[in-house]
Amino acid sequence: MNKFEQLGLNESLLLAIKDLGFENPSEVQEKAIPVLLEQNTDLVALAQTGTGKTAAFGFPLIQKIDAENRNTQALILSPTRELCLQITNEIKLYSKYIKGLHTVAVYGGASITEQAREVKRGAQIIVATPGRMQDMINRGLVNIKNIDFCILDEADEMLNMGFYEDICSILSDTPDEKNTWLFSATMPAEVARIAKQFMSNPEEITVGHKNSGSATVSHEYYVVNARDRYEALKRLADANPDIFSVVFCRTKRDTQAVAEKLIEDGYNAAALHGDLSQAQRDGVMKSFRGRQIQMLVATDVAARGIDVDNVTHVVNYQLPDEIETYNHRSGRTGRAGKLGTSIVIVTKSELRKIHSIERIIKQKFEEKTIPSGIEICEIQLLHLANKIKDTEVDHDIDTYLPAINEVLDGLSKEELIKKMVSVEFNRFINYYKSKRDLTGERGSDRERSSEPREIRAGDPVRYFINIGARDDFDWMQLKDFIKETLDLGRDDVFKVDVKEGFSFFNTDGEHTDKVMSILNGYDMNGRRINVEISKNDGGGRRDHNGRNSGGGRREGGFRGERSGSSSRREGGREGGFRSDRGSAPRRDGGFRGERSSSAPRREGGFSDRAPRRAESAGDSSRPRRPRRS
Repeated sequence: MNKFEQLGLNESLLLAIKDLGFENPSEVQEKAIPVLLEQNTDLVALAQTGTGKTAAFGFPLIQKIDAENRNTQALILSPTRELCLQITNEIKLYSKYIKGLHTVAVYGGASITEQAREVKRGAQIIVATPGRMQDMINRGLVNIKNIDFCILDEADEMLNMGFYEDICSILSDTPDEKNTWLFSATMPAEVARIAKQFMSNPEEITVGHKNSGSATVSHEYYVVNARDRYEALKRLADANPDIFSVVFCRTKRDTQAVAEKLIEDGYNAAALHGDLSQAQRDGVMKSFRGRQIQMLVATDVAARGIDVDNVTHVVNYQLPDEIETYNHRSGRTGRAGKLGTSIVIVTKSELRKIHSIERIIKQKFEEKTIPSGIEICEIQLLHLANKIKDTEVDHDIDTYLPAINEVLDGLSKEELIKKMVSVEFNRFINYYKSKRDLTGERGSDRERSSEPREIRAGDPVRYFINIGARDDFDWMQLKDFIKETLDLGRDDVFKVDVKEGFSFFNTDGEHTDKVMSILNGYDMNGRRINVEISKNDGGGRRDHNGRNSGGGRREGGFRGERSGSSSRREGGREGGFRSDRGSAPRRDGGFRGERSSSAPRREGGFSDRAPRRAESAGDSSRPRRPRRS
C-alpha cells in the first residue's frame, strides 16, 4: 500500500501523486494531512522551507472542495507572485483528475481585469498575493465572504514584508466559521498575533524545533575584509566546481551589481529582483531550473518563489537585516532529505550576528578560511581529471581519430595527459599565482599600508569625504547616508560636520576598513565619492553642536572595491564594483579553442545559453573583457 493511501487520500489524488513520482510523505505531510482530512479545525504548522508544505495543505484542501460548486471556496495567500504561481501550478497538478475544479492565480504585475474574469468564470480556489487580493476586494472584483478555507502560506515572510494590515483586512472579509490553516517556517510575534486574532483553538504541528534550521543543511562562515567580499565569493565558487547556488544580497542594487560582475568574470550567473519584468523573471528562473545558471543572485523577496531541487549551496553575500530571514534563505538548499550548505561571508564587525543566528536556528556554524589560490587550483585539477574520466565517448568522434592521432603523434601518454589537462588548468594557475590569500582576516593580516598610524578598535577615527551641502546634505542626512551605506548602528557615526563641498565625520577604529573600502569609489548620482583619513584629529573645526571636529590635513586612503548595502540616494550606474577588471578567472569545461583572454572561463559559457544581463546606465567607458565568439 502506498504510504499516501494510509493518510486517507482519495483515488483521484493518489493517481496524481503516482504521476508526480511521490513515494513517501514528508514529516509535515504525515502530521498535517490526517488532521486536516478528519477534522474541521484551524491549524498552525511550523516547518522549514522545502519540507513539502504545499502538498501538506494542498491534498486535504482539494479533497474537501466541492468541484460541482463553482463558487470560490478557498483562498490561499502567499508572499510573492513567484510563489503564488508555483502554488497554483502545484494545486493544478494535484487536482488533474478532478473534473471541474479550477484554481486561479491573482498577483500583481498582470492584468487585474483578466484575473477578475477568470475568477468570475468559476474558481473554487484562489491563490493570491495580499496586495493584489486587497485591491480586488476594494474594487468589488472578488467575493470571499462565503469561503470555507483560508490558507496562509509562508506567513512569517508575508508579515516580514509588511503585509500585516492587508492580511488582517482580507481575513476580516471572510466568514468566522471558516477553517484557517497557517503554515510558516518561524513563529515571530506578529504570526502569533494573527493566529490569536483570527483562529479558534488551532491544532499545532511542529516539524523540528520552532524557528530551528533544517538538519540537512550545514552552516559555515568566512571572515573577510569588506573590500574582499566579492573576491571571496569568486574563490568559494571556484573551490566548488559543481556549485548550483542562490547568492543572497540585501538590496536590488547590490543584487544587480554582483550578478553583473560575476557575468563579466565568466560565471554562469543572473540577477533576480523586483525591478525585473515578469517575462525577465520567468526567463531567469527557466534558465536556473535548466542549470544554465549556476549562481542565481537574488533578493530575499524575489527568492520566495524559488522551488528548485538540488541547490547545493546558499551563499549569504550579505546577511539579512532580520535574523529570522536567514532561516528562509538556508531553506533553499538541503531539500527533500538531500544535504546542502549555507555559506555566510562576513566582516569582523558582523560576527555578533552569527552568534545571534546560532541561538535562533539552534545550530552551530563552522568557521572556515577562504581557500588559497593553490588549493583552488588543486581542486580544479582533480575536478577536471574526474570529469575526463567520467565523460561518455560519442563514437561519432571515431571519424576524426586518424587526423587527431596524426596531430598528436610522438607524444607519450604522460605528455598527452599533461597537455590535455593544462588546456584548462593553466588559466587558473596563471590567475591565482599572483593573488594574495584572503586568510587571517580576523585582524592579524589586515593591509593598512595607506594608514598614517596604527588604528585600534577603540580609537575614534576622523574622515574627510568629498560631498557636502551642495550635494543636498545636512549633518543628519549625511549621517543617515553613511550609516545606511555601511550598515552601521545609530551611534557608530558621530561628529558629522558638513561644509559646502566636503564634510568630516568620525567612527570607531573598528569600522575603518569598512569605511575606506565601501565608500571609496562609491557612485552617488554620477559623483564618485572619495574618503580619506584626516591626519589631525584636533584642528579647530566644529561640528553641528559646536564641538571640536578635527578637520586638519588629510591623507589618502586605499581605493578598495565597493561592497555592502547601497544607500537610499540611488543614481548613476547600478552597482559599481571596480576590481581587477579583465583579470578574473574564466572557467570552461570543454575544448573551445583559444580565447581572447588568457583567464579561465567558468563551465557552460553563460554567453552561449543563459539570459543576457540587463544593460547598465552610465560608466560606459570602463574596460570590458572581450567575449568569446
